[in-house]
Amino acid sequence: MDTRAIKIWRAGVDAVGGYEATRTALATSDGPAPDQIIAVGKAAGDMARAALDHFGPLPALVVTKDGHAQGLPDEVHVIESSHPVPDARSLSAGRALRTCVQGMAPGTHLLLLVSGGASSLAEDPVEGKTLSDLQALNSRLLSDGLDITAMNIERRKISRIKGGGLLGTFTGQSAQVLAISDVPGDDLSVIGSGIGAPPNPCSFDCETRIIASNTLARNAAADAAKILGLTVLENVESLHDDLPTLARRIGRRLQDMPPGVVVLGGEPTVVLPPNPGRGGRNQALALELAREIEGIEGITVIVGGTDGSDGPTDAAGGVVDGTTWGAGAAEVLKAADSGSFLEQQGALFTTGPTGTNVMDLLIAVRD
Repeated sequence: MDTRAIKIWRAGVDAVGGYEATRTALATSDGPAPDQIIAVGKAAGDMARAALDHFGPLPALVVTKDGHAQGLPDEVHVIESSHPVPDARSLSAGRALRTCVQGMAPGTHLLLLVSGGASSLAEDPVEGKTLSDLQALNSRLLSDGLDITAMNIERRKISRIKGGGLLGTFTGQSAQVLAISDVPGDDLSVIGSGIGAPPNPCSFDCETRIIASNTLARNAAADAAKILGLTVLENVESLHDDLPTLARRIGRRLQDMPPGVVVLGGEPTVVLPPNPGRGGRNQALALELAREIEGIEGITVIVGGTDGSDGPTDAAGGVVDGTTWGAGAAEVLKAADSGSFLEQQGALFTTGPTGTNVMDLLIAVRD
């Protein structure tokens, strides 16, 4: 196993950390100091911490995934919620967000910090829709192989706070929205199902900025590879396809790969069987690629979610080489249980929360 692949992956993720990205963005902003900070998403904790370090003590509401709120001051109102399928806490978080925004007085200024994961972490459903409806919708969307844009269109239809709905209740003077993109095209109306999108028409001053993205992560990974003396053979956002198709296409590329590094980003889609096992799309793609490079020496591939999690697991993905594939692997792939196999092989990649979320990152190194 070539540990340089992991170093390159981590360099890419570190470059788009929520704290640094937010700190840098605020240092170059000339807008007014906010009266209220709201942060929502998997990177919300680190983004809010950077804003508080920049402005000093301010009222702050943070909605994030379980275990992602470390290091925040005690006075910050933190709601830890469920991902990737919402639970009762998600509804409490959605109501808290709407109440906070609605309660801001005329003439006030809002700083809204948005990152991926908000679609599940906070929701305030339209009249007639319940938590069971939300859970059923999210479970279906996650298993049907839809891309994130299509998924979030469906989510917005039953939400009062997505697609511009949250800021549609704002009656203050200005809002600044800083977002970390986990979607293709870095479209604010898709990130978190548009929880940070301005309403149309908009009755207040609204500045929106994308402050971190998959492109920035890939470029940083490519730079790290060059520092290690490796040739960057490819650096593209091309992981947007169904998982088996991607595995075959990337597998052919790896089999003919000369010495160097391939850097790929994006977010594969996957169709899940009934009662899927342990694993996510990154673990599944890593194991599919292990099959493609079986028996080939000198290739290491790491596939990981840049937020440090993969589906409903606490692993980011997998690290595989030509020796990883073995007996039983095909069966666990069919059962969507790749995480169990990778753990047995010592090929599970676990990072813990990274403080960011810019889709997935694949690094392949051939010696």
